[in-house]
Amino acid sequence: MPNLSHEEIQQYKEDGYIAPIDVLSKEEAEEVKKEIEYIEKKWPDELKGLGRNYAHLISPILDKVSHNSKILDAVESIIGKDILVCGTTLFIKNPDKKGFVSFHQDAKYIGLEPYNWVTAWLAVTDSNEKNGCMRMYKGSHKKDLKFHNQKFDENNLLTRGQTIEDIPINESTPVILKAGQLSLHHPTIIHGSGLNKSKERRIGFAIQSYIGTNVDEVLGKIYVQQARGNDTFKFHEHVKRPTELMNENDIKTRKKANEELSKIFYSGSKKIGKF
Repeated sequence: MPNLSHEEIQQYKEDGYIAPIDVLSKEEAEEVKKEIEYIEKKWPDELKGLGRNYAHLISPILDKVSHNSKILDAVESIIGKDILVCGTTLFIKNPDKKGFVSFHQDAKYIGLEPYNWVTAWLAVTDSNEKNGCMRMYKGSHKKDLKFHNQKFDENNLLTRGQTIEDIPINESTPVILKAGQLSLHHPTIIHGSGLNKSKERRIGFAIQSYIGTNVDEVLGKIYVQQARGNDTFKFHEHVKRPTELMNENDIKTRKKANEELSKIFYSGSKKIGKF
C-alpha cells in the first residue's frame, strides 16, 4: 500500500484512527501465528506476563512485521520519514479466559512526548465483535487526557488495569479486521476491547509504538530500532535486529528492555501488575 491518501489522513485526524489497512496476506499472517505458537510451545514462559513485550527483539518473523514497508509507508504519512520502532506487545485472548482491555488512552502511562507517534495493531487472526476486537471512541483524541482509575483487575490485559470510567460502549466503534489487516491509532484516543466469546484464539500484535525521532521518553529508558530515516536526536538506546530465533544475546537485550519498560509502566505506582 502506498502512503495514506489525503482523505485517509484527514480521517485519522478527525477520528483518531484509521482501519483497515491491508498489510499481510492470509498466508503471511498464518506464518506469524505459527511463530508465536512455536515460541509458546518450545519456551512456555517466554511470552507470558512482561514477556509479551519486545517479542520482535527475539523473533526475526515478528521483527520483519515491525519493519514491513506497507506499515511504514502508512506510518510515515502520519509522523514523518524519521521513524523508530519503540516497542511491541502481544495481545492474546484465549476463548477459555476472561481477558479484556478497559477503556484507556495509551499516552497516559507510556511517557512518550511529544505525541508524534502512532500505535499499529496487526490482526494475526481475525478480530471481530464476537472475539473481542478493539473499540474506538471517535474524536476523543482531540481532548485532554482523562483521569484513569487504577483497578489492577485480574483479567484486565493492561498493566495497572487503568480505566476511564463511564465510557458508553454503544457510542464506541468496533475495529473489525481480517487476519493480516492493520489499524493505526492516535496516542490519546480512548479505546478498549471486550471478552473473546468465540471458540478460537484472538491474537493481536501491536507495534506500540512507532515514534518520530524527536520523541523522548520522559519516564525512563527505551530500546529502539531505526525503521526509516535518521535519528539526529539520539534520545534512546538503539539495538540491532535479530537474525535468528531466541539468540542468546538478543534474549539478554530483551530482558534489559523489559526491565526498563516495567519501570516506565509502573512509574509512581505502589503496586506492580503481572504485565
